Amino acid sequence: MEHVLNNGATLAIRPAVPDDAADFAQYLEAVAGQSDFLTFGPGEVDPVETQRKSIGDFANRRNGIFLVAEVEGRIVGCLTFRRGKRPKTAHTGEFGITVLQDFWGLGIGRRLLGSLINWAGQTGEVRKINLRVRTDNSRGIALYHKMGFAVEGRITRDLRSNGVLYDVYTMGLNIDPEPALAGQDQTE
Repeated sequence: MEHVLNNGATLAIRPAVPDDAADFAQYLEAVAGQSDFLTFGPGEVDPVETQRKSIGDFANRRNGIFLVAEVEGRIVGCLTFRRGKRPKTAHTGEFGITVLQDFWGLGIGRRLLGSLINWAGQTGEVRKINLRVRTDNSRGIALYHKMGFAVEGRITRDLRSNGVLYDVYTMGLNIDPEPALAGQDQTE
């Protein structure tokens, strides 16, 4: 899928393949140093062979998707989504998303997230997309709200960075809302 960005560059969004592993590891190391909102930091990126296996695992199973965003053949963003492995949780999953800082504000995150939402709707199985986001990540929260996600709760002291504990919001998007709430007594 290709898009023209605000700066005139062409963005391609596609599933990751194992041959992306080396470039992806370099990409992750770069984003690790650009944002404190991530769950990993510089020097915490898995080696290339671990990345290759992880990408291959996504390609060989139906319970997730791994997308990369490229500009001129360079990885500038990614999104991973994993569904639950067991039947009781396979209808839902959580995603993570990153974009290189030089490409912030160009709509790459919105397009990656839109690709996930479209894919989830086409599966016929995914009913809910979840995420966790630090409560001080105003840009991320604004994007998620814009894409239809709602804050469903707050987890206190969930992430720690440089000795500081941060709260996170849990947010979710129903793909095909059920007419009744789960756990609600149907006889009422």
